[in-house]
Amino acid sequence: MQLDQELLSNPIRSYFYILAILLATFIFKRFISRFFASLIYTWVDKKNHSELRKSHVHRLVVPIEQFLLFLVAVIALYELKFPVLWDVHLFKVSLQQAIESIIKLVFIILLIRVFIRTLEFVAIILEEKSKLTKSLSDDQLVLFFRDFFKVIIYIIGVLLILRYVFNENIGNLVTSLSIVGAAVALSMRESLENIIASFIIFFDKPFSVGDLVKVNNFTGTIEKIGLRSTRIRTQDKTYITVPNKQMVDTIVDNISCRTERKIEMDLQISVHTSADALTHLASYMRSEIAKHNVIINSSVFVSDAGKQFHTIHIECFISVDTDFDIFQQLRETLNLKAVEYANAHQINFSEKG
Repeated sequence: MQLDQELLSNPIRSYFYILAILLATFIFKRFISRFFASLIYTWVDKKNHSELRKSHVHRLVVPIEQFLLFLVAVIALYELKFPVLWDVHLFKVSLQQAIESIIKLVFIILLIRVFIRTLEFVAIILEEKSKLTKSLSDDQLVLFFRDFFKVIIYIIGVLLILRYVFNENIGNLVTSLSIVGAAVALSMRESLENIIASFIIFFDKPFSVGDLVKVNNFTGTIEKIGLRSTRIRTQDKTYITVPNKQMVDTIVDNISCRTERKIEMDLQISVHTSADALTHLASYMRSEIAKHNVIINSSVFVSDAGKQFHTIHIECFISVDTDFDIFQQLRETLNLKAVEYANAHQINFSEKG
């Protein structure tokens, strides 16, 4: 066989060269792809844990291998001359143009796939690292930005396909889209406000996943903070969705950030009760409160003397770390002690509460 003999407008020697390059790429693609995957992993995680490396690096190896093999194949094939016999046209498009467009399309798809897998790869590593911290906000933050950048990459991919496969002018397209986008933005103003509010929540961190909050007369635990809304599991075990704009604009009581729980009582005593009896009742309640070591701070005083009833106001503060059952039992004990004292000393409670 003569190596200089031409086959489809190219010498046979060129085909052997291309075959050798593709074979060498096929042999070394695994080593090269693993090197790049390990490089990205080391860049994200300086500690470079071997167990995490083994469990995550393989996620990125396959798309890099496919992209690398296709890239080398395209570069090698572009060194060949297009066969004269294949110079045909179909609907004003030559076969060469059609093949080039298909190659560009596959190239962009594989490139976008590598970027998506790289983004997922980095997100998994950061998610593993965030699990080592006590805060749940960084876990949600990783998922939030992973989904956000995925959308950006897909948009870039579509623009690249329009530019290099269909030869569309992106400048004119972007100008047209900006006009359409302005109209869409006006019609979707509320959704955009919710998206902006989600960024405010993530960076300002008024609450995070796992926090117990009270908003719009609902009390519940934050289960998810999304791009548009926040999901809350209420104390009634219902699942509600609150737009992020409302979570930013309204007053949110983050119960999880409280340092103390408060027991608040108002004893409404009959107006026929003497001042001495009120004083002794208040002193008795102070002595009963002093018996409980879990109470950090307290106050007992006659807050109101009126025509319908007199009021003894009681406030007790205990640590938020105290078990909730103990908190409820203490509230019950103080109420019962007030009733026992009132019954023993003929003190009547008001019927006009």
